[in-house]
Amino acid sequence: MTVLAAFETELRTCCEVYREPLGDPDRSPRHTIGEVSAASGLTAHTLRWYERIGLLDPVDRSASGQRRYSDADLHRLAFLGRLRLTGMPVADMQRYVELARQGDRTSTARRDLLLAHREEVRQQIADLHATLAVLDHKVDLYNRRIAQGTPSH
Repeated sequence: MTVLAAFETELRTCCEVYREPLGDPDRSPRHTIGEVSAASGLTAHTLRWYERIGLLDPVDRSASGQRRYSDADLHRLAFLGRLRLTGMPVADMQRYVELARQGDRTSTARRDLLLAHREEVRQQIADLHATLAVLDHKVDLYNRRIAQGTPSH
């Protein structure tokens, strides 16, 4: 059985689903807000805010009114978390989610949004590489001074 097939045939924990959002997600509402918070690193307040601003679809509720998240919610949260890690503005994330809700007819627009953001990420990576080179140079200078016994101030 392939790894992907295993994901599709057994229920995974909240943390497992968030860490590896693969396969067709189980849509049954089964994860508590505490579990999702622990798995994602997002606070319960942030999860409620994501729902309020439309980044998440309205979350199912238990009979007592407590939020219950599905694996599909975790898949979206994992993707959104990666977008946030790259510095994508929340407004662009909202635009992407709104386009996704409209279905396949918005595939081109979603791709274009991601392509534009990918280019920004590539520029950030290039900037970080250049900064790392400067830091490496400075560390090498200090290493040589220390090895030579030259005092530094």
